[in-house]
Amino acid sequence: MREDEQLIELARSGDAWAMEELLTQIRPRVVSRCARLLPHTLDAEEAAQDALLSIATHLKDYNGSGSFEGWVTVIASNSARQTYRALKRRFAERAVSELPNAPDPRTTSVIAGSRIDLLDAIEALELAHPETAEAFVLRDVGSMSYDEIAELTQSPLGTVKARIHTARGFVRGKLGVDVDNF
Repeated sequence: MREDEQLIELARSGDAWAMEELLTQIRPRVVSRCARLLPHTLDAEEAAQDALLSIATHLKDYNGSGSFEGWVTVIASNSARQTYRALKRRFAERAVSELPNAPDPRTTSVIAGSRIDLLDAIEALELAHPETAEAFVLRDVGSMSYDEIAELTQSPLGTVKARIHTARGFVRGKLGVDVDNF
């Protein structure tokens, strides 16, 4: 058994030191995954903390099917998307008078705008084609291989590829990207 597998097993069995060590080791990956979706560092940190708490709480549910890294990626991606939805709700609850008339181009990031557009597109994808969203996020945001996604989602490889293809077409349309030039 590899050292990280032993650490996971010790943490699953209730060893507090092992849990702390495991969370310390995976934290950079979790923060990185969250930061790929959330444009603001503090938001990504918040999502990462929520993901780490979820990992610690649900580690006993990890059954070893699929890679541990894939399992962590799913939790981190879901946490980032949940954080985005919460931020969006908080923003919608603000009074309109608090908002500027137009964004200041000197302080508005193109990257931040494109990530927010992507999150909006993923949210629409979840509503229109819920069966495709997870595979899309794992592949195009989480950079997992098709084989890893098939194993993690317990879906045939062809189904995973079809779902990702469908999701990409939908997201391209939402982002206003010319499909022929993407």
